[in-house]
Amino acid sequence: MGNSFLDITFFGNHLLSYFIFLLTLSVAIFIIRVFKRIALRRLKEWAQKSKTTIDDFIIALIEKIGLPLLYWGAFYISVNILKLHPYLRKVINILGIAILTLAGARLLGEVISYIFEIYWVKRGKDVALQRSLKGILRVIRVVIWGLAIVFFLDNLGFKISTVIAGLGIGGIAVGLAAQAILKDLFSYFSIIFDRPFEVGDFIIIDDYLGTVEYIGAKTTRIRSLSGEQLVFSNTDLTDSRVRNYKRMEKRRVLFRIGVVYSTPLEKLKEIPKIIESIIKNVKDAVFDRAHFFSYGDFSLIFEIVYYVIGSDYNKYMDIQQEINFAIKEEFEKRGIEFAYPTQTIYFTKIGG
Repeated sequence: MGNSFLDITFFGNHLLSYFIFLLTLSVAIFIIRVFKRIALRRLKEWAQKSKTTIDDFIIALIEKIGLPLLYWGAFYISVNILKLHPYLRKVINILGIAILTLAGARLLGEVISYIFEIYWVKRGKDVALQRSLKGILRVIRVVIWGLAIVFFLDNLGFKISTVIAGLGIGGIAVGLAAQAILKDLFSYFSIIFDRPFEVGDFIIIDDYLGTVEYIGAKTTRIRSLSGEQLVFSNTDLTDSRVRNYKRMEKRRVLFRIGVVYSTPLEKLKEIPKIIESIIKNVKDAVFDRAHFFSYGDFSLIFEIVYYVIGSDYNKYMDIQQEINFAIKEEFEKRGIEFAYPTQTIYFTKIGG
């Protein structure tokens, strides 16, 4: 009686086959749930104690991608116990390809996102860099999903090679039309990863100078000292010689002063020592040299070189001002006069 009941056929399968299908699927789901509640929970506890983030990332991948794949695998193995209609089997196979393609695209996107996050952390969690990396990640994800769609359609039997060939011809035309845009985009990648400058850096390009405000996929915007915004294409910046003052460890300062020709030789010899003593007593200023440089049109010229520790322009100006005040004070004490443009006119008396 039992055997005859199990031999009853529905849609080409005995009841026994349906029973085995349900039993297999139930056991597989039970194993997956046990793994999720016990093994995965212990892995999370272990990951929380570790100092690295790679284990947290792997566990997150298992939850987001691994578990759905396991559930699908349990269903796929179980359903193959049954004799299915060819169309139904084809639908299940197509669904399987779609799920695997989706999982592969998500996995690749998550891995690249994690790599970018590690890079961002190592770079000091810069907000501007984070914004730039997110922009690059969007482009990469578009490419990944485009390739995933091509892979899926190819597995469905579509003649993707013909489509790709057509896209290739069109792509060449688009590429030629968008050559400048693509150059700026690749220059953007170069700026982001090579980092010749960052948002907040003070840079000089040819005759233009200012603080970097924004680095975009096509243009970079700089705020000049006079207040206006300068917009450069990324290609112009990567092709130019950029001077980055933000990363300057010390600033070399050269200036000259002139004294009158009537200054006695003894006092002229004292001037380099006076200036050296002044600069050495100024904080964050490193004396290099001071020399009687040349004979000018109306003055005896001394050339002085020193270094300011740091890149702050205001700090440099404060130090230069302190030095100028001290030089003025010492010269007044010693009776040394600064030169200024003078002109001597000689009159010659003609006749008696």
